[in-house]
Amino acid sequence: MSRIVAIVGRPNVGKSTLFNRLTESRKAIVDDTSGVTRDRHYGQVEWNGEFFNLIDTGGYVVGSDDVFEEAIREQVKIAINEADVLLFMVDVTCSVTDLDADFADLLRRYKKPVLVVCNKVDHGKLLSDVADFYTLGLGEIFPVSSMDGSGTGELLDELIKLLPPQEEKEEDALPKFAIVGRPNAGKSTLLNALTGTQRSIVTPIAGTTRDTLHTEYNLFNRHFILVDTAGLRKKNKEMPDIEFYSVMRTIKAIEDADVCLLMVDAQEGLQAQDINIFHLAEKNKKGVIILVNKWDLVDKDHTTAKTFEQQIKKKIAPFDDVPVIFVSATEKQRIFQAMEKAMEVFENRKKTIKTSQLNDVMLPIIEAFPPPAVKGKYIRIKYITQLKATTPTFAFFCNLPQYLRESYTRFLENKLREHFNFEGVPINIYFRQK
Repeated sequence: MSRIVAIVGRPNVGKSTLFNRLTESRKAIVDDTSGVTRDRHYGQVEWNGEFFNLIDTGGYVVGSDDVFEEAIREQVKIAINEADVLLFMVDVTCSVTDLDADFADLLRRYKKPVLVVCNKVDHGKLLSDVADFYTLGLGEIFPVSSMDGSGTGELLDELIKLLPPQEEKEEDALPKFAIVGRPNAGKSTLLNALTGTQRSIVTPIAGTTRDTLHTEYNLFNRHFILVDTAGLRKKNKEMPDIEFYSVMRTIKAIEDADVCLLMVDAQEGLQAQDINIFHLAEKNKKGVIILVNKWDLVDKDHTTAKTFEQQIKKKIAPFDDVPVIFVSATEKQRIFQAMEKAMEVFENRKKTIKTSQLNDVMLPIIEAFPPPAVKGKYIRIKYITQLKATTPTFAFFCNLPQYLRESYTRFLENKLREHFNFEGVPINIYFRQK
C-alpha cells in the first residue's frame, strides 16, 4: 500500500508550486490565475531514502455557484480521504482568512495528521507574521518558500515521522494506457466509469481536464496505469499559456504511454485533429485503439457501425490495422471490452517471433511474390529476423536494399500482420545488405 500525502488549501496559496518543488518536476500547472489546478494530481517524492506519493489538489472554495469550484470541493474531499497526512497550505502575505478558518474546521473533522505549511515566507522579515496562523488551532506552523525551497527540508523531516512504515519499493513496470482525444470527447468520463470514482472532474465544458492524471487500475488480475489527458485542440496564436502547457503535457503522456486509447465523438465523427492525434501516436510507435464514444446517442441500424468503421480506417490509412470499438462511457457500454483490447494491443507490441518461424512463413511468400526488378536488376531477399526494439521491428537482408519500393514494404508489412497478428501496433521494416 503506497503512502499518500495531500496538499490542500484555498486557491492561489502556492500548492502546485510546492508540489513541483517536492516532486522535482513540472507536472502541476502553475499560473497566477486562481483555480488553475482543477483535478487531483499525483507525483512521487523521495526524501532521505523514504518515498511517498504526493497529491496536488484544486483550491477549496465554499459558497460559490461556479460549476468547477463545486467539483473542486468534491475532489479535495476525495484527496483528504485518500491521504495518510495532510499539508494544509496558507499564505503568510494574507494573514488568516475566513476561508482558511473554515478549511481548518473541515480538516479537524477528518482526524488525520495535519501539518500547517505557511508559504511565501521569502525573507526573514515575514517570519514574525507566521505566528498569526497558530489561531487555526492545528499545531506547529512550518514556514516555507515554495519558490526557492527554503524550509522544505524541515517540513519533510517532520512529515516522514507521521507516515506509516514504508514497504519495499516495487519497480515501476506497469503498462501505461493514455486516454487521448479532442476536448470533451469523454476521456474523463471513461476514467471515472472504469474506476467507479470521480477521479477526474467532468463537466459539459470542453477543456475541463488541464493536467494529465495517473490512476493505477486492476482488471481481470492485470495491473496497469490509466492516464487521463487534457484534450488536444488545434494550436492557434490565441491559445492561453495554461492550455499550451496542457497540450505539451498530453504530448508527453503519449510519448510515455505503451497504448493510446483515442476517443472519438460519435456525433462528430473522426475530425482532422483526431487524425493528428492518431498520427502522433503512430509516429511515436505506440499501440493504438480507437474508441468511438457516445455511441448510445447515435441513430443506427445493423450497418451503421460497419460503415463508421470503414470510414475511420479509410481516413487513417495506410496504418489501418487498428481496433475500433463503439462505446458509451456514460452508460458503461463495452468499456471493459475496450480495456481487454488495450491489453491485447500491449501484448502485440511486446510480441517476438522466432527467426525460424519468420523465415518459414515469409520466404515462401516472397518467392511467390518477389520484389519487382529495377533497371534490369533482380532483388533477392535471403533472410529475415526481428530486432530488439520497443515496437515490432524487422530486418530483411537482401542483395540490393536501395531498390526496394514503399509499395513492397507495405506488402511485407501486411503479410506480417496477416500471419502474426500485430493489430493496433506500428511495425518497422528495414532492408539491409546481405
